[in-house]
Amino acid sequence: MSEGIIEIQQLTKIYDDIPAVNGLSLSIKQGEIFGLLGPNGAGKSTTIFMLLGLTEPTSGQLRVCGIDSTKYPLEVKKRVGYLPDDLGFYQHMSGLNNLLYTASLNGIPKEEAEERAYMLLEQVGLGDAIHKKTGKYSRGMKQRLGLADVLIKEPEVIILDEPTLGIDPEGVREILHLIKELNEEKGITVLLSSHHLHQVQQICDRVGIFVKGKLLAEGNVESLTEQLFEREAIIIHVEAEPLSDELLQELQQLDEVSRIDYLGSSSIDIHCQKDITPKIAKLIMNYEVDLSNISKKNFGLDEIYHLYFEGRETNDTHKDKR
Repeated sequence: MSEGIIEIQQLTKIYDDIPAVNGLSLSIKQGEIFGLLGPNGAGKSTTIFMLLGLTEPTSGQLRVCGIDSTKYPLEVKKRVGYLPDDLGFYQHMSGLNNLLYTASLNGIPKEEAEERAYMLLEQVGLGDAIHKKTGKYSRGMKQRLGLADVLIKEPEVIILDEPTLGIDPEGVREILHLIKELNEEKGITVLLSSHHLHQVQQICDRVGIFVKGKLLAEGNVESLTEQLFEREAIIIHVEAEPLSDELLQELQQLDEVSRIDYLGSSSIDIHCQKDITPKIAKLIMNYEVDLSNISKKNFGLDEIYHLYFEGRETNDTHKDKR
């Protein structure tokens, strides 16, 4: 298996005897969008600072684009674009001039820098505000300019720390679409840090749930469901009448079924280890019933996140009794 473009092994950062990041191990593949999901104070920004070589880890190893961030931070910065949650631009300068200044710091020739800057400003939807002073930009416009700013040096990886913070819903939609578009068109690897579940789910290939400095689980929504809920990864909703005791007992005895929730005289939710909708439908039709609805419900990221933290203790106890 090829090495990921970001490799983290047992990374730990301790401040005043308190671990901000605690034994983090993670591999992010080239070209994927990875969402680091967790509440404020979870250690997401500290992890990003270590990846960029802005702070040294207490212990552990990390490599970005094959480079040790701790030993060679400047080499990493050449290959990585970083968009912080608190943007800073020269307010008296235009969006174009801010980009050209960033380009000059990265040693990009003037003519090439101007060509890239104009192209990027158009691409991020700031074509009408190229010469407008950034002090007059809205929060959403600054986020767009920030994306152009990290892309001016054509990085292999971009790290976005809460990229939609303080933006209106339409602006969020546009920013997320832009990130996905850049990933697909340019093959750029994206590490996106956020506490907004639905936003992360919209564009990320994989997600890591990060709390109190620890990575509790990682994967796509389907694999996270399997990790966190094991025998209850899928709910099959059934509406049929009549639901006899004999039918319900036979459904409960299926190997893939963990439990059945009764929602009413003609409605049930069947919690299953995997999708057995056809098997359930066939069994029900063996009885003289009127089957009006059978549908599958997968857990979404919001349910995974909240059920994991709010019900983990109860769930673990429940699994121990099985």
